[in-house]
Amino acid sequence: MRILIRFAKVGALILAFGSVDAQTSEDIAAQEALDACRVLEDRAKRLECYDDIPGASVTGRDDELAVAEPDRELLTRPGGETAARRSRMMRQWELDDATHGGLLRVRTYRPVYALPARYTTRRNNFPSSPAPGRTVTESDQLNEVEAKFQLSFKTKVLDDPLWNNGDIWFGYTQQSSWQAYNGDESSPFRENNFEPEIMSTWRTGIDLPGVRWQFVNLGFVHQSNGRSQPRSRSWNRIYADFGFERGDWQFFIRPWLRVDPVKDDDNPDIDDYLGHGDVRIKWQKNKHDLGLTARWANGENRGALQFDWHYQLIGDLKAYLQVFTGYGETLIDYNHRQTTIGLGVSLVQ
Repeated sequence: MRILIRFAKVGALILAFGSVDAQTSEDIAAQEALDACRVLEDRAKRLECYDDIPGASVTGRDDELAVAEPDRELLTRPGGETAARRSRMMRQWELDDATHGGLLRVRTYRPVYALPARYTTRRNNFPSSPAPGRTVTESDQLNEVEAKFQLSFKTKVLDDPLWNNGDIWFGYTQQSSWQAYNGDESSPFRENNFEPEIMSTWRTGIDLPGVRWQFVNLGFVHQSNGRSQPRSRSWNRIYADFGFERGDWQFFIRPWLRVDPVKDDDNPDIDDYLGHGDVRIKWQKNKHDLGLTARWANGENRGALQFDWHYQLIGDLKAYLQVFTGYGETLIDYNHRQTTIGLGVSLVQ
């Protein structure tokens, strides 16, 4: 009996040591696999290498990308990875299980900012439109310097309604121009632009030469200034917004098509000035966020360019510089060419 007990103890020790050796071997193999991936210079190949390691998928996120501390608190559905391991674009549009949030929660969308001082090189004292009764005949007596604000958010209405894809979002953006320093005119709000929209986000995740095509948004957007004649302006569009990403860079291409009725059109020639789409480029590194938006109008020497620079001050608060040149900084100015520069702060970019 004692001999059997001794054999049992020895067997248990052998199994224990074998388990430790197996675990150690697995750890060593996993570490070697990670080391082999880190030395790959090509980003796409490096990500594919990580994806081949069980439990170590990092698709859509470069191993060298910095992650803001608040993002590390974003968790996936129970048992999943952290959303911090995903790229900026994937987190913003919740493109996989690790980044999906709940329905009807407020998320960031367009930049949120306040520009206490915004200077224009050319005031629009007589807003006009070829539509009957839409031309101002008495000067608005505007100041060159005013304040400008923007609020924006989006919320998810439906989560993956078709083929485990196609999230439905509602977005809202409001931009206001305030003649804050115009005492002679009682400091009026010169213009408010209201822009509700609904969009469906389709994940693509396709690697193209030099970039990754992350998603396409299909949407409908209405924009108006809510004013009566002669200052009433509005239009409706359907669009497709293509999102691409590479490391610290984001690229967006958004063609659109106007879908307004011909009858009672506030601004029948708006396409000639605001064009048929825009291109947006964003770059983020350390405390700097740079952006460039270009809007084109086919066959016309028009359109617009806007440059944005956000610099982190503390937490989410950033210093913000905005430079605009061209047509359509606001709807009332859709056919008015000017160059503006504004300085202030932003919370979201």
